[in-house]
Amino acid sequence: MQGAGKGLKCEAMAKNSKFAGAGPSQRQLRVGELIRRTLSEVLNRGEIHDPDLNRMSITVSEVRVTPDLRIATAFVLPLGGKDKEEALQALARNKGEIRHVITKQMSVKHSPDIRFMLDDTFDRIEETNRLFASEAVRRDLAKDDDAGED
Repeated sequence: MQGAGKGLKCEAMAKNSKFAGAGPSQRQLRVGELIRRTLSEVLNRGEIHDPDLNRMSITVSEVRVTPDLRIATAFVLPLGGKDKEEALQALARNKGEIRHVITKQMSVKHSPDIRFMLDDTFDRIEETNRLFASEAVRRDLAKDDDAGED
């Protein structure tokens, strides 16, 4: 009888492991979006008591939350892409106050630890466009078009 219980435990573990790489849950997405909107509003209204941070216009493009909702990573970019490091330092310096204000406005039971990272989406788009514009890629695409017409 004891062996049967172990088998069930293994099946349950195997069942859960197939969902490990399935992506974020609806709850993670919902909480991440709520944090993103609240953080954007807080930064736009200048509710943080730091003149360096308040003079910057910072875009919060995405917030990813861990499955246990304990850590939220906010992807940010200053308007125009200028002073990226200064913006990250200002956000990190005021992390505690930002967390407090966001938690108070969201009225959640546990406030996640907020981490800030630069959003490199625009850099990746520019790099992709540069690659597509290169002569080698154009030549390869022209070969594919010629081969498709046969």
